[in-house]
Amino acid sequence: MGLRTPQQYIDSLKDNRTVYYRGEQVPDVTTHPVIEKAVHHACLDFEMAEDPAYRDLSVVTEGGDTYSRYFKIPANNDDLLKRSQLIEAATALGKTLVVLVKEIGTDALFALHRVSRQVDRKYETDYHQRVEAFYRHCRDNDLAISVAQTDVKGDRSAGPLNQPDPDMYTRIVERRPDGIVVRGAKIHTSCTTNVNEVIVLPTRAMSEADKDYALAFAIPVDTPGLKLVASPYGGSAKSEFDAPLSAERKMMETITIFDDVFVPWERVFLAGEHDFAGALALGFVEYHRFTAVSYKLPLVDALIGSALLMADMNGISKAAHVRDKLIWLISYAETLRALTEMAAIRGAADEHGIFAPDALTTNMAKYHFAHNYHEALQHVQDIAGGMLVTGPGVEDFASPETGDLLRKYLAGRAGVDGEARTRAMNMVSDLTTGDFGGYHAVLAIHAEGSLEAEKLMISRAYDGRRTLEYARKLAGLA
Repeated sequence: MGLRTPQQYIDSLKDNRTVYYRGEQVPDVTTHPVIEKAVHHACLDFEMAEDPAYRDLSVVTEGGDTYSRYFKIPANNDDLLKRSQLIEAATALGKTLVVLVKEIGTDALFALHRVSRQVDRKYETDYHQRVEAFYRHCRDNDLAISVAQTDVKGDRSAGPLNQPDPDMYTRIVERRPDGIVVRGAKIHTSCTTNVNEVIVLPTRAMSEADKDYALAFAIPVDTPGLKLVASPYGGSAKSEFDAPLSAERKMMETITIFDDVFVPWERVFLAGEHDFAGALALGFVEYHRFTAVSYKLPLVDALIGSALLMADMNGISKAAHVRDKLIWLISYAETLRALTEMAAIRGAADEHGIFAPDALTTNMAKYHFAHNYHEALQHVQDIAGGMLVTGPGVEDFASPETGDLLRKYLAGRAGVDGEARTRAMNMVSDLTTGDFGGYHAVLAIHAEGSLEAEKLMISRAYDGRRTLEYARKLAGLA
């Protein structure tokens, strides 16, 4: 098949998947009033492949095969740059919300390609052959894929074996001649309600005693025993006037429960080889944080644009403190862009020629974004004003009793009437406050790894020997 149409993607979701929303099972995710919006949003990845304006960026043709660029295994720095550009373009079309139904799954596939060979070399397994077969199945059928990595963890001070309940980390509970049986739950699994396959990865390094928790596999979303409890966060209906971004765009999050799920051996990519659990977990993160900083670029652009728009409409563009905030926002955004591009340029290949972004630069980019995001929100909200949360609704402008009064009294500088200014305020409010803005703000801190995780990776990736030796020479000690 190679490429699917948006309608083919939608039709593929009409199966026997088990999804719950607010306590009720969802018979069809494509018609559910909340999840349908996420399905519509995910169609962007398929629409771009058909759009002449994006086809060259979205589609790869090589060796007679045509497929989505997301599935292109990076073979050089340019592949990484183009992947970043595609993710950025899709997120911009998604009104600052990443699409993710191909982005995250291919991050995992790249990591599996790299690590499976290492496992095979040590244990004489055939994981790489299985990974390659699954990769081709996904690529050639243009499948949507999610990733379940973060275990529910229970007591955060204890590892898998020391939990009051052994199922706080996903584990193998039975090994059969034809496969394994898995029990546990993963949290923060994005898009799983509306994808075809879910890849499960370790959440951390494991000891030999934890070997039943060292596992990776992939299953169709309609596999018996797989239960998805969808988060209702951000599910309330809003008008496009009141919420011009989130009224149209949505990503679903789930608690993904493996209630004694059978996984055939051909879909198992790690099963007890505990010494590779950490390598696989970090291998995925290496790619996924690069995806993260790529999809944050339209978000930071939107923050700058919002600040410029509201400064103009409010008539304060020339105020010194406003210019200072705008310069800070520009520096924040362009530093992120420069670091993201440099992560691709500094990327390097493993022994099999698969390129990965530079870990040090990627984590610097992610830390820079996350550490400064709430200050960026503060500057935008300060410039915009309190009407972000106190303005009228669309019905008030439609009312003959209040419409003209609001257009008069909520006006900004000359030429900006109250309705136009309120529309702009509502966009900025949607971006920086409420459900959608709050979702972005929490993702900035927790998605793709915490601030502490990024700091740890920076300290691990930075080789201080060069600068230490330089300092020793400067001090006359070497």
